[in-house]
Amino acid sequence: MTSIFRAAMGDAAFGRLHPQLQRRFTVGLDSGEACTGRGVMDRIWHGPAFVKPFLALGGLRHILVPRTGRDVPFTIENVPYTDSYGRETVTFVRTFALPGGPRRFDATMVFSPERDCVLDYLGTHQHLATDLHMSAEPDGSLLIRSGEHRFREGRLDARVPELLGGEAEVRESYDEAAGRFRIRVRVVNRYVGPLFGYEGSFTAEYHDVRSHGVRAGLRPVREEVRA
Repeated sequence: MTSIFRAAMGDAAFGRLHPQLQRRFTVGLDSGEACTGRGVMDRIWHGPAFVKPFLALGGLRHILVPRTGRDVPFTIENVPYTDSYGRETVTFVRTFALPGGPRRFDATMVFSPERDCVLDYLGTHQHLATDLHMSAEPDGSLLIRSGEHRFREGRLDARVPELLGGEAEVRESYDEAAGRFRIRVRVVNRYVGPLFGYEGSFTAEYHDVRSHGVRAGLRPVREEVRA
């Protein structure tokens, strides 16, 4: 058994990541480790004013963040567990300590053999499923690009059209001089332009998931089996 991220990338590509990134993305049931990152987002931004209502709607289910800010304290929790359908799952729960109260951006990730990639379920109810394609850059950083988006609610199973969807690009690297992970996230709609993003840095600590378990409120309210 291997981590869902190594399974998606393959041994050769995963081995080209910086060693600190390899450890962070080895969190899983096999390693028995979870990871908590704490740091600061130098900038959280969103696009033109007309995109804010859509971000606010997504914010109700912890999808994206309809706020902007600078020097925002940030936490990310990556905890592995077995979901209701027997799949190894890793949480990506990001909490931004913005003025007026914290905002969360939740995701849970599984490896999909059918789609041969990591499948990213977004939000508290996993209404959105996105293919993630991961690769190692020449400098050892990790590049993640989103693929097809699908919306699931009850019997509804629909591909999100490009007009409404966003293409996400995530770059994560390790700064040896600073001893910190650096991350940059950018979501763009090909018709209207930039929608949302953030960039900053954080440190990571690891703990035994068997001892700590999955804290209350970290798992989604509803789980979706469709890939």
